[in-house]
Amino acid sequence: MTDNGIKVMSINLMLPQDDLPVAWRGPVITGILNQFKNETNWEDLDYLFIDMPPGTSDVFLTVMQSFDLDGIVSVSAPQELVAMIVGKAVNLAHDMNVPVLGLVENMAYFKCDECGKEHWIFGEPQGKVVAKRYQIPSFATLPIDPEFARMCDEGKVADYNVDGALNDIIGQIEATAARKEAMA
Repeated sequence: MTDNGIKVMSINLMLPQDDLPVAWRGPVITGILNQFKNETNWEDLDYLFIDMPPGTSDVFLTVMQSFDLDGIVSVSAPQELVAMIVGKAVNLAHDMNVPVLGLVENMAYFKCDECGKEHWIFGEPQGKVVAKRYQIPSFATLPIDPEFARMCDEGKVADYNVDGALNDIIGQIEATAARKEAMA
């Protein structure tokens, strides 16, 4: 559990040392995901976020098939290859009747501390274009943020709210999920 009460589960928390690889094939990963879902004492949850690898792997399929999902939020970055991978995940989610609530574009730009100018290190942000292409809402375009990286390294990522974007994203997730539920 984090300092602010957020429950976290990860294979990495169970390893005897941080840099041990976890190289498991699909059936083992499926079993572990189901153990996390069924055998972790989550108590009362407001939200359960599952961070998945990009694309349409065994993890993605297992989560889509085994978890009762209100929807997914896709995360992109400003590269064409990433946009293509996001498209595959969005299309597979649609094929599996899992709602895609929206898209967050991460690492879209770097804002200079000295001049305040936004620099597009990986090319111009394209989250809104990708979201429009797949007819899903664009929730946020987030910068590369050294402070956020530091907080992640310290295990305090849940304590950091990039320019209030986390609150905005959660509000949009709630509103989108409520609209989709009302339409069902």
